[in-house]
Amino acid sequence: MKHTNALRPRFYVELIVSLAALFLAVVTLFWNDWIEMVFRVDPDAGNGSLEKAIVGALIVAAIVCAWLARTEWRRLQVAATRIAR
Repeated sequence: MKHTNALRPRFYVELIVSLAALFLAVVTLFWNDWIEMVFRVDPDAGNGSLEKAIVGALIVAAIVCAWLARTEWRRLQVAATRIAR
């Protein structure tokens, strides 16, 4: 059985997605018109409900991806402890 002490690429993907989602959530909180400017649409007619939904979804995505990255990190830690024994 081959043991590896390296993080799998999925850890880095989960970490990057988590940080990107968190960054976009913060940007949307402070500058919520960026969505209309980038995509040139205003689906919520300017009332901000779409932006609030997007911030909520991005925060959930950031939490889930951070938790998955933490799980991947813990997998490596547990494997390293078992190898050390």
